[in-house]
Amino acid sequence: MHNTGQAAVVPEIPIAAPQIRGRETLVRAGAALWRVTTREGRVIGHLRRLEHPLGMRFRAERLHLATNRFIEVGEFWSADEAVASLRA
Repeated sequence: MHNTGQAAVVPEIPIAAPQIRGRETLVRAGAALWRVTTREGRVIGHLRRLEHPLGMRFRAERLHLATNRFIEVGEFWSADEAVASLRA
């Protein structure tokens, strides 16, 4: 991951879901937040779009079933990379 030393921020206006090429589906959960679900409808995590000084970033957050919390996996330059990180 590249760290520029500046915090990313969430946009205030709801934006359209990014296009992803994988087998998962994005379901809106907030202005710039989507649930990442499998074909069977199981939630595997969140995809969060962030404004960054160098462009848009996508944060992957994996659902940890034992604690029922989301754990940050990382920030990526593409939605596909972020969603792919949730498959592992």
